Amino acid sequence: MANPGNLISVFLFLSLVMVQPETRAHGSVTAEKDLCVIKIGYFKAHFKIYLPHARQQQEFCEDIPDTGESVFVMEYIHGDLGMVPIDFRIIRNVTGLGTYARLEDIALIEDIESVTVFYQPPAVEPDVFTSIHQFDEPGEYLGIVTAKRQDTGQIYSAVFPFAVGFIGYGYLPLFIVLALIIQLSYWLMKGGWSRQQKQPIEPITSHLQADHG
Repeated sequence: MANPGNLISVFLFLSLVMVQPETRAHGSVTAEKDLCVIKIGYFKAHFKIYLPHARQQQEFCEDIPDTGESVFVMEYIHGDLGMVPIDFRIIRNVTGLGTYARLEDIALIEDIESVTVFYQPPAVEPDVFTSIHQFDEPGEYLGIVTAKRQDTGQIYSAVFPFAVGFIGYGYLPLFIVLALIIQLSYWLMKGGWSRQQKQPIEPITSHLQADHG
């Protein structure tokens, strides 16, 4: 049987690995140095969402815990983004793929207008791109950002799945399982299993004799 102490070490190591900041978030949005970065082709921008009425100045990276007015902000890392038209669309995530939905999955949607909940037409925003939408219903959505270079006509897109009204349980289930494993390992280290095995089992016949006696 494996050494209980080794079991504790293994699971502690796994828990530390799992709770490290994600280097890859949803779709085109990634976490870099505690900041969310959206990649639109070769363009990059810092990405954040605000809920000014519900959460004041708190910033969110994609998933947002409440419905209501939401402000999407992109602060350009790549300066050329301020010189190209950018449009922004939000659709209901009808792909059935959850956070794994990608641009090619959106292309399979026959009528994208029917699942669109918000659309901001192309516009050149020189400094910071902002967009405001009122979410009335919680659910799973897809954000689609498109930038078009005017000199070449090349179109670049970014897609990020996100949830509204629920951001999941985070790492709580992991910590619960980890606590149970540590408790079990502690019990094994204290000889709980050995004591259980050594506990005498009273023969059934003794109960029968007692009943007839």
